Amino acid sequence: MADHGPGRYVAVGDSFTEGVGDSSKRRPNGVRGWADRVAEGLARNSPGWEYANLAIRSKRLRHIIAEQLEPAIAMNPTLITLYAGGNDVMDFGTKIADILDNYEFLVGRLADTGATLVLFTGYDVEVSPILGPLRRKNHAYNDGVRLIAVRYGALLVDYATFTAYANSRMWGPDRLHMSKAGHKYLAAKVLDVLTVPHGITHQEKRKATRGVRQRARDHRVWVTDWVLPLVGRKLRGTTLGDTLGPRWPEPVRVPPKKGLKKLTK
Repeated sequence: MADHGPGRYVAVGDSFTEGVGDSSKRRPNGVRGWADRVAEGLARNSPGWEYANLAIRSKRLRHIIAEQLEPAIAMNPTLITLYAGGNDVMDFGTKIADILDNYEFLVGRLADTGATLVLFTGYDVEVSPILGPLRRKNHAYNDGVRLIAVRYGALLVDYATFTAYANSRMWGPDRLHMSKAGHKYLAAKVLDVLTVPHGITHQEKRKATRGVRQRARDHRVWVTDWVLPLVGRKLRGTTLGDTLGPRWPEPVRVPPKKGLKKLTK
């Protein structure tokens, strides 16, 4: 991003951008996330930045197009980040061609604003061998995202290639959303792509080695606490985002010193 001067940053997407996995009781929807950290990094580097985050967990591309696209455009952003399509990829029966068609429509409309546009590939989360077909689908999605980024002159955060996420410490208990450490690391990567100086650091740490019995127990807990409820929601046609609104629905001026937490007291 050539111009680091203050502007208006609008984040669009699903749980990835909402900040799920990075808990923060005082912040809207109870999460912080990498996008908040990016907004704070922008404001520290160049005071005066405004920030809105329209992302809501579980949203598919059709929801983002219907609910977030026009509000984002109406805010006259100078910077937009978009991660969308991951939930569509994980839905059984969806076709990658249809996903990328909707994704490109969304990218095209956002690119027409003239704002700096940042896109993301999706990481291959190692949760279960059963999901092997979804990984192949994700690879096709990532290839499409890379081509679309070039086509529309967007910046790309190639999340799929970040080897730091091979460490389980970077993931939350559900094994699908980043932990606080994961969100913090990604914020640094986004600011790097934007060529914005920052002080976010990442220390590679290993989790304690678990024995076979402990791994089996952890897997049973994961299935009970996360997989079965997810399957139940799919069968009922409900999502965790059905009763939630955007975290920062209108642009807010980001305090350069204490960041967004100053706005939540």
